[in-house]
Amino acid sequence: MALDLAQAARAAEAAADAARREILPRFRKVGVETKSDGSPVTEADRAAERAIRAVLREFDPSIGILGEEFGAEGATEGRHWVVDPIDGTIGFARGIGLFSTLVALQEDGASVLGLIDLPGLDERYVGWSGHGVRRNGTPVQVSEETDPKRALIAHGDAFAFDHFGERAAFTRMVEDFPIFRGYTDAFGHAQVLHGGVDAMIDTGLNPWDAAATQILVPEAGGRCVTIDRSDQGRGLGLLFGSPGLVEVLESYLA
Repeated sequence: MALDLAQAARAAEAAADAARREILPRFRKVGVETKSDGSPVTEADRAAERAIRAVLREFDPSIGILGEEFGAEGATEGRHWVVDPIDGTIGFARGIGLFSTLVALQEDGASVLGLIDLPGLDERYVGWSGHGVRRNGTPVQVSEETDPKRALIAHGDAFAFDHFGERAAFTRMVEDFPIFRGYTDAFGHAQVLHGGVDAMIDTGLNPWDAAATQILVPEAGGRCVTIDRSDQGRGLGLLFGSPGLVEVLESYLA
């Protein structure tokens, strides 16, 4: 059955609102724990994901949910939500306000709706297929820059390039790009959506890190390339932003 994506976007925003109500009162007030995979987590992560799931279930209980903290709920083939309650938990736990909440809707493996919410900055990016992207209600577009010598190119965590098998590519980029800066997590992704960052390369990602960006970037006029090395245990890589610069970034990878 066809789904009204505008209604789904309102549900995603309501879920992000519910997450904010759990996250912001706990900011700079919670301790950090370590999960079995070595990654950090806080009670705010768990409370926010519970709140997100409750809103999305109320919207349509037939749609499955895949989340970072509590895994899969319902069917995650076909149509399902993909959520990350706090992307940037390391920064959140250290009192840095650049964390985000991610919500995406996928159909048959492709994202059709995405939301990046930055509660600490009071900024929210929402878009869906054929609708474009809006930041707090105002349309945004990616950069049209094509010259890597002029561009601000962002990267995720440097250690993730090792995990992704691309340390040599990272070293070459450091040498070749005059403005090559780390804007990690979905905060960096959001800066690409409004053109503040011209392009970004982010590696070693999980599905919930990538799903919103995969639809938001093309809807904002950019190009997003996904490199899937999950069969090697290396996760996903995303190259996204100005189409001309994404082509340059592709040429660096093995």
